[in-house]
Amino acid sequence: MSHSDLKQKALARASVLKAFEELEPEFQLLREMLKARKAAGLSQAEVASRMGTKAPAVARLESSLTSGQHSPSITTLKKYARAVGRQLDIRLVHGENQS
Repeated sequence: MSHSDLKQKALARASVLKAFEELEPEFQLLREMLKARKAAGLSQAEVASRMGTKAPAVARLESSLTSGQHSPSITTLKKYARAVGRQLDIRLVHGENQS
């Protein structure tokens, strides 16, 4: 079974779909982080050096966003953003079910 087939089968279950949708903000942030790192032409090790940490810490930061097991601090996200030549922008927006 391919990854795509497995994902489609799993997302057919309401509980899995709900959990997947709840992680969308983390997935979106991860996509933006990876895009910014790639645009800057930096490896995880180079980002880590600029952040004053080690490469495994950056790998954990990037992977933590897909697992939902850990939420990085705003300070850490600011350091990452600066390391890739960006600025962190956090906003509160109306949700779909909000009036």
